Amino acid sequence: MSIDWPNFWALLQLPFMQRAIWGSLILGTTGGLLGSLVVLRQLSFFGDALGHSALLGISLGLLLGLSPQWTLLPFSLLLGLVIMVLLSRAKLWPDAMLNIVYSTSLALAVIILSFIDQYKGGLSNFLFGDILAIQPSQLYANALLLVVCLGALGLTLRQQMLLTLNRAFAQIQGVPVERYQIMTVMLLSLVVALSIQMIGVLLVSAFLVIPPCTARLLSDRFTLYVPLSIGLGGASALIGVLLSALLDLPSGPTIVLVQFMAFLGAMVLPRSRSSARA
Repeated sequence: MSIDWPNFWALLQLPFMQRAIWGSLILGTTGGLLGSLVVLRQLSFFGDALGHSALLGISLGLLLGLSPQWTLLPFSLLLGLVIMVLLSRAKLWPDAMLNIVYSTSLALAVIILSFIDQYKGGLSNFLFGDILAIQPSQLYANALLLVVCLGALGLTLRQQMLLTLNRAFAQIQGVPVERYQIMTVMLLSLVVALSIQMIGVLLVSAFLVIPPCTARLLSDRFTLYVPLSIGLGGASALIGVLLSALLDLPSGPTIVLVQFMAFLGAMVLPRSRSSARA
């Protein structure tokens, strides 16, 4: 495969490509930040359920004649709260309950989409993502979300550490566990909703999980693990976007493959290095 370097450098000068680059950095950083908590709190399947269920929010927006970008955010927030309530009240294992939620949501989404023939051709953008189509308003929303996540988690860092590492001890120390859990779910819902534009419904959970898992292989120390997860999330998203432009590949799948290659690299490191404490 030959690479046309002059066209690639020219492509980097185009506004839509520059938005894609900034969008990848912002969303990758946000995903790495929030994903670091999601993985340690064993909420990975929660993010997967939110991502797959988001297709129902997209379908409802299309059915009502509204832009999916306007319906996806409130739907994701509402769905996150509903899932929290179901998990707290249902006498079932969390993974079973989440499986029921996202399977039912997908079934409803497919039924609704069967009545919307005119949009089926463009649905792949939501399934697999297309960061090259990101608009300035979406870029600003992503940047604002990153600031909110940094502020919310930064101001409650001690409580978040206690809750993440030992929930029972956090309760003994007077940490309002349920309040922080709801805050995390709300932020996760927003990140999933905004990430779908870049990574797609089918791949959004990998976007949140793989960088933190890679960081976990590289460090056992929480204060180093979180920055590593943030850095890996931002760097892998940026490299994925650049590779997708250079090789003319889909952006979402390319980002996930870059993240997976980093994960494999961390796995083959000598154990003495991967488990080193800073």
